[in-house]
Amino acid sequence: MTPTYPFTAVLGHDEFKTALLLTAVDPGISGVLATGDRGTAKSTLIRALGELLAISGIDAPVVDLPLGATEDRVVGALDVDRALRHGEAVFRPGLLADAHGGYLYIDEVNLLDDFVVDLLLDVAASGINIVERDGLSHRHPARFVLVGSGNPEEGQLRPQLEDRFGLSTHVQTITDVGLRTQIVRQRLDYDSDPDVFAERFSVRQHHLAQRLAAARADLEGVEVDEQILSDAVRLCVEVDAVGHRGEVMLIRAARALAALRRHPTVTRGDLADAAIPVLRHRIPREPFERPTVATARVRNAVVSVVGHFAA
Repeated sequence: MTPTYPFTAVLGHDEFKTALLLTAVDPGISGVLATGDRGTAKSTLIRALGELLAISGIDAPVVDLPLGATEDRVVGALDVDRALRHGEAVFRPGLLADAHGGYLYIDEVNLLDDFVVDLLLDVAASGINIVERDGLSHRHPARFVLVGSGNPEEGQLRPQLEDRFGLSTHVQTITDVGLRTQIVRQRLDYDSDPDVFAERFSVRQHHLAQRLAAARADLEGVEVDEQILSDAVRLCVEVDAVGHRGEVMLIRAARALAALRRHPTVTRGDLADAAIPVLRHRIPREPFERPTVATARVRNAVVSVVGHFAA
């Protein structure tokens, strides 16, 4: 099989890469929303994460949910072939079952059909997929990290679904000529000989995989003191964050970041660096407002409340 483009070979987009790693450390962060330009390696990074997790010894499948997927394909349905051949009512698992314990990736998530959005909201709230149709009654666990990408200029995401993403990031086309040249060179090298290219990055891949595995093992031992809790709540109040999921996600993301950095206790720096991806999509915004506006508001709040500049 052709090796996947290595996670550590993707240049730029550091915030997106960190967000994905945080969900790997703590899947309870629940998801990453990546908005921005087409052709910026969003899909490449998602699929590369799957290989990185495998190297880390983490069993977490990465499953694509295409826009045109039918309800049967998403939630599962009666296995018609078994029913006709043997008269058995057997459940045929769908994409939600395939993604259990791993990642469900939706490109152009903002264009997703409403019926699929409703299904995802139900399953995200309960962690259980319930199928009752065609004389079949079946339920199975369906807990996964939801990763969505899309261009908001082509359609807005429903607020209820947007809130289910623990983190959000805006991925822009890289304008640095030197970096863009390197991106093109690396892609050509990969296309020419994927095996040789993957071997070039094998040491970096294994180092990051070891770091990721260690962070997952250390996560529960990372302490969160009362000052950090208070700062997290004050940050959410300062930016007028909608709902109370923001505080929980902020603490979880800061703790996962601390684990990646081998910090025994969450620091104010960890909290500051987690704040922008956690809060930028949870604050009131004008229609089609530029992402930089929300980012600036969160960054200013971080300086005011925490006393640190967000990364």
